Amino acid sequence: MTFAKDCIGPEAQSAVDAMENGQVVLLENLRFHKEETANDPEFAKQLAGLADLYVNDAFGSAHRAHASTEGVTKYLPAVAGYLIGKELDVMGKALADPERPFIAILGGAKVSDKIGVIENLLSKVDTLIIGGGMANTFIKAEGYEIGNSLVDNERLDLARDLMEQARKKGIKIMLPSDFVVAKEVKAGVPTRTVAVDDIPADSMALDIGPSSRIIFANEVKGAKTVIWNGPMGVAEIPEFAGGTKSVAAALSETSATTIIGGGDSAAAVKKLGFADKMTHISTGGGASLEFLEGKELPGVAALNDK
Repeated sequence: MTFAKDCIGPEAQSAVDAMENGQVVLLENLRFHKEETANDPEFAKQLAGLADLYVNDAFGSAHRAHASTEGVTKYLPAVAGYLIGKELDVMGKALADPERPFIAILGGAKVSDKIGVIENLLSKVDTLIIGGGMANTFIKAEGYEIGNSLVDNERLDLARDLMEQARKKGIKIMLPSDFVVAKEVKAGVPTRTVAVDDIPADSMALDIGPSSRIIFANEVKGAKTVIWNGPMGVAEIPEFAGGTKSVAAALSETSATTIIGGGDSAAAVKKLGFADKMTHISTGGGASLEFLEGKELPGVAALNDK
């Protein structure tokens, strides 16, 4: 393998020109050129000049309209690689024609990060399970006190509206019934398990509680398709990782098609040793989120052959 100290220019061109069959040239990081993220046409044209065919297999970058993902396709025949093909096939089928019951499990910190995902899934799923920090906003929207927990106060009306939409569509929305709480977000702090209507004013809900874990796991058992995106608590801290671990374990034991939507969920599944039990773990955090929102991914849309 040859390494070129730039991705365009004389050195890159010379390295490519000297290639023989079976050889590989690794180009320097594209991000050293601001033209990459600006999707500069001239920069894209120079990249294209090094090749005869463009194959994009980086699903994790497919949601970005950059020179190396979208711009270069204007100058070369462009196709998807096997990984992108699998991502589109597995997640695409789940969204377009899922085996039912179809359950989506959403976690993570903020409602604002998942608004588009929730709105898109409300027309597709049978059950929507909400955990993580974003559950706090829905819990507060239902009229409960949530102490010092993370909450998106500007999205309370939206949370109420989303829940009302779900009820009108006959979709079951499941929120935690209990929480693991603490006064600080750090390892080694004292924790308590409390019911949803008993969160102390000086504490934060940092993980779903034992009862919620059982209820969510039982719901998953009857599913045929499950998509999971976002941890159930502050999973990087052992005291608040139990909910995320329980969801991962439940998915590993079901016969359903199980799709892990990249990012923190994918990292948690791998760390906990359940990766080989899942049908598909997406390689793209941001890309999988936008795909779940129903957005067109620029790096995929630009290809001649998906």
